[in-house]
Amino acid sequence: MHPFDPLEHNFRVNRRQFFRQNAIGLGGIALGSLLAGGVGRAFAAGAPGPGLPPGVHFPAKAKRCIYLSMIGAPSQFETFDYKPELAKRFDQDLPASVRNGQRVTGMTAGQKRFPVAPSAYSFQQHGQSGAWVSEILPHTAKMVDDIAIIRTMNTEAINHEPANMLSYTGNMVPGKASLGSWLSYGLGSANEDLPTFVVLHARHSNPGSNVQAISARLWASGFLPTQHAGVTFRSAGDPVLYLRDPDGVSRATRRKMLDGLAELNEMTYQAAGDPETAARLKQYEMAFRMQASVPELADLSKESNATFELYGPDSRDRGTFSNSCLTARRLVERGVRFVQIFHRGWDQHGNLPNDIKAQCKDIDRAAWALIQDLKQRGMLDDTLVVWGGEFGRTVYSQGSLSKTNYGRDHHPRNFCVWAAGAGVKGGTVYGETDEFSYNVVKDPVHVRDLHATILNRFGLDHDKLLFKYQGLDQKLIGVVPAKVVKGILS
Repeated sequence: MHPFDPLEHNFRVNRRQFFRQNAIGLGGIALGSLLAGGVGRAFAAGAPGPGLPPGVHFPAKAKRCIYLSMIGAPSQFETFDYKPELAKRFDQDLPASVRNGQRVTGMTAGQKRFPVAPSAYSFQQHGQSGAWVSEILPHTAKMVDDIAIIRTMNTEAINHEPANMLSYTGNMVPGKASLGSWLSYGLGSANEDLPTFVVLHARHSNPGSNVQAISARLWASGFLPTQHAGVTFRSAGDPVLYLRDPDGVSRATRRKMLDGLAELNEMTYQAAGDPETAARLKQYEMAFRMQASVPELADLSKESNATFELYGPDSRDRGTFSNSCLTARRLVERGVRFVQIFHRGWDQHGNLPNDIKAQCKDIDRAAWALIQDLKQRGMLDDTLVVWGGEFGRTVYSQGSLSKTNYGRDHHPRNFCVWAAGAGVKGGTVYGETDEFSYNVVKDPVHVRDLHATILNRFGLDHDKLLFKYQGLDQKLIGVVPAKVVKGILS
């Protein structure tokens, strides 16, 4: 009887491992040939990508995307969905025919009344398009002819965590791949020295804001290889942890150590055939290159005074929304495919007029400046910018109501999002809601439709961007049909 040798056992290959390892090997050869010529350049030229990743399906309008995520759900009543007739209905009960038995959250289900709360803020028409915008978004109002406002976004989710999961991973169930990860997987990298997908967390300035917790599941790669996950850049200290080598460790020593580690990981990969081992090898190499690229990226000292004046005084302060928008421009300028900026504090169940004004002040000038900055650099034509939250707010007040103070509960049936750049038709106001901004009456846009439209801008067909997992062809939109919102595209 021969003694058990674990090393010999590891190198024995059964039928399943044989096919898996050969498939990975062939894929690696194909990927290596692409990287030699620059996968980003191949896809940017509109050439179809061989095998996996799938590559573009038709000529792309976008090369990069900046997603401005307003966590907590901004109220459409105080931003973009103007309902002047509500002033006549102040404190009247919402008609039962409007609600039509639709569910409400546990936070207002026990209320004896659902009193209508008109917006405390005035609206005016702006630009050639005549779009109505609230007075608390004065800078956004100046760029209505650059953006398309969708007033009829809708979702099934009525609470924050599942709504955010659906907004950023296409499914309310955890474990799915995020939007940025799908773009990384489908298009590859355009800069080998920086991640393909970067996440920034901007702080809010209002101490009274109700802040919703978020988790890395919103930017995780799910079932996709882990190199496609979003990389978080911190707003204080080093942008990335352990970016600096320890004292006494030279660049050459670090390179030698990584080469040795790569040999050990390669042995493990050959023995087990685990794709995550290959992903780990790539991540170590990326981290090494980021030690040189990230400090240069984070150093804003070479930005002009005119740029800082454009974004406002907060742009010099790391961690602000303004600074995050400026950093996002620098990231996409260097070839990062997808940048997501999370700004929390938009969950206003009470004291809404005061809190939303502070939230809008945080983001209004910076979002406008980002669009102007991209325009003047000739980048807006192929950079997609999206702004929005996870659902809307109710027309009725949660809790006590006065003309200057009220709150609004969660409302999934309609909310507002805007987009700009990459062939988005500026000056568009898309969709109509009823007089209570409670139901969509024309041109509904589901979250999945927005996802399909974003993929479309990158030359990706939402029904063809696939990844085989657990015996299924996984898609960002899942198994439910989705449509591209052609009405906002030029």
